[in-house]
Amino acid sequence: MAVTAHGVREAAAAIADALIDTPCLSSRTLSEITGAEVWLKFENLQFTASFKERGALNKLRSLSLHERAAGVLAVSAGNHAQAVAYHARRLGIRAVIVMPRLTPHVKVEHTRAHGAEVILVGETFDAAKTAALEHARAHGLTVVHPYDDERVICGQGTVALEMLAAQPALDTLLVPVGGGGLIAGICVAAKDVKPAVEIVGVETSGFPALHCALHARPAAFAGSTIAEGIAVKEPGALTLPIVRALAADVLLVDDGDLEQAIVMLLEIEKTVVEGAGAAGLAALLAHPRRFRGRKVGIVLSGGNIDPLVLADIIERGMARSGRLVRLRVDLRDLPGSLAQVTACLAAASANIQEVHHQRAFSHLPVLSAEVEFVLRTRGPEHVAEIVAALARAGFSAAVIAG
Repeated sequence: MAVTAHGVREAAAAIADALIDTPCLSSRTLSEITGAEVWLKFENLQFTASFKERGALNKLRSLSLHERAAGVLAVSAGNHAQAVAYHARRLGIRAVIVMPRLTPHVKVEHTRAHGAEVILVGETFDAAKTAALEHARAHGLTVVHPYDDERVICGQGTVALEMLAAQPALDTLLVPVGGGGLIAGICVAAKDVKPAVEIVGVETSGFPALHCALHARPAAFAGSTIAEGIAVKEPGALTLPIVRALAADVLLVDDGDLEQAIVMLLEIEKTVVEGAGAAGLAALLAHPRRFRGRKVGIVLSGGNIDPLVLADIIERGMARSGRLVRLRVDLRDLPGSLAQVTACLAAASANIQEVHHQRAFSHLPVLSAEVEFVLRTRGPEHVAEIVAALARAGFSAAVIAG
């Protein structure tokens, strides 16, 4: 089959009874911040917390009785693995998921919890993929590709049908891009419903495969990114021509943009997204003039993020916003000096999180000391007030950058 609008509509009917028509809601606060009219599509609310269920289920439901009896195989270290495993179990289909050997334990266990057989092989994704294809051939398993498959692409395209049905006035859709399955499906579906709609993809600058392919540039890749769900080095053979024909552009964002977007979605919308899921908002924040005044729909494509990584991102976000700050205070190394400083900080409503008292490793004279405080504050203006209060009390204080 080809990827067509009719195929997307068929996919919507095929998966309707098993997936959530996720909310597409306005964000008043993000609209005020960005100057665009922002609507969020909460695909992180699917059962396995990503849009990947759509394509996986559409593919599984298209299998013949013989193919179902033999089973399926997928190569994935993330959302696609969980989507295939979960819906294969629902449909009574044996699922084998091949993952690189060093895949985080939590992802392996989540996939096993959905009833799949997990095979850990190879040091890299490419090595795992090679082993997986050999295993599929040897055991007669049908491969469910994460993006380069017509049924999968059509399933992902149902996101656009729901968005434009809920909010027909949308004139721009911002879509995370890895291999291109989601944006390809959205392009085909959205352009059929509303030909004037603009579809803009978003990649991480560390993995700009589709961006470089569209602009005929050689791509260079980073070692890692917090958006591992879209860290793909080569766009799909099926997806690239569709995106080239129908998408307006593919923008790049860096990990700092993604971290900011994750924190803003958590704080403003009270929703958790992974790095890839934050890409659309990151692009809107990084390119505000490009979208100002437009009605923008953003696909929050997934919410599977390691809690420890999320904790680090939150802390870094607080530091960038000035609500978590490192302050170095020089003082006389005499009894009571530290108490005077902490009393001054308390009077200025600074909340002390950490204290490091340094005597030996200091540029100050003997009988002097450096004390480094990590403080929780209300923001940059409050930090300036704290530094001024310390100065009035006779203490030299400076914010430590980085």
